[in-house]
Amino acid sequence: MNLRIFGLSYAVTIVALVVAFLYGGVTGLILCAILGILEISLSFDNAVVNATVLERMDPFWQRIFLTVGVLIAVFGMRLVFPLVIVALTAHLNPVQAFELALQQLPADDPNSYAYLLNQAYPQIAAFGGTFLLMLFLDWLFEEREHTWLSWLERPLAKIGQLSRLSIVIALVALVVMSETLGADPNVVLVAGSLGLVTYLLVNGLGEFFEQSGEEDGEEAERRTGPSQLVKATGRAGLFLFLYLEVLDAAFSFDGVIGAFAVTTDPILIALGLGLIGAMFVRSLTVYLVRKGTLADYVYLEHGAHWAIGALSVILLVGIGFHVNEVVTGLIGVAFILAAFLSSILRNRRLATGGVDTHLTADEPAEAKEHA
Repeated sequence: MNLRIFGLSYAVTIVALVVAFLYGGVTGLILCAILGILEISLSFDNAVVNATVLERMDPFWQRIFLTVGVLIAVFGMRLVFPLVIVALTAHLNPVQAFELALQQLPADDPNSYAYLLNQAYPQIAAFGGTFLLMLFLDWLFEEREHTWLSWLERPLAKIGQLSRLSIVIALVALVVMSETLGADPNVVLVAGSLGLVTYLLVNGLGEFFEQSGEEDGEEAERRTGPSQLVKATGRAGLFLFLYLEVLDAAFSFDGVIGAFAVTTDPILIALGLGLIGAMFVRSLTVYLVRKGTLADYVYLEHGAHWAIGALSVILLVGIGFHVNEVVTGLIGVAFILAAFLSSILRNRRLATGGVDTHLTADEPAEAKEHA
């Protein structure tokens, strides 16, 4: 199974490295490899969250995610998106932006591609930070069967019963950041509001069509008898797919900007971040789904969402202050690793007849004893 899932990623990596070598020699090869490793290390929490959504989709939409989704991730977010941002902020057309990127001017040159992209970072950070903050808050304020940081997650889940609390907090955070971090408040507020609207629209439509699909499945089950858990198909699958792509975009912002600390060459960025990094993140996502890893290690999802919360804060703070990409990556890895180790300890405790104390208080005693 491992080769079947990761085989294409291995093949794409070899091809990307060969192309990087032919394009930029040994230096190009090394830079491409570094960028691929950077993307994978920064996006592991992305893979875990993707897996929680992907396991709700039927095999058809999972295949779409691995094919069309890869093209969007590689060419859309890692190549076209930075070009569009530079074109809009510098009042250039995309062709001129691409030609500017190929000039390889020093990053501190006001006319360079890297400089112009970094000038647009407040808008990028406001959009991505608000989107990810909404994702984190909606998860944090939702009651669930298992809790990881129970002393914090349980009371917050109760507080989260207040309607629209996540929207209120996200808007307050956006206003505070726009007024205190030195960037143009109007630009930040518009970009952040677009991030909020994008999240509400895509997430809301996905939930609506998924609920419709579940109702259709329940009706079919009443007619034909018990069946497997209904997976999102049709319109529900489409909007979950769109949700995954927007989520990938929000995660990729920091990686794309961080790549310019390595190289400003758009071809190498597309090869390293896109072909190598994005492919492995998608293969890892499918691996987590097919192996049932999230069910076996129940706190991984929690760790990924806490990492998302940290990333959203880093992006919002990044409106006015640069946060080193190494810090961003290490925070995400730390949360995932801590959640993984906690899951192992839980599994060992249950294997020896222990009680899962991290089930919610609403769970009956019998469930806690046999969890």
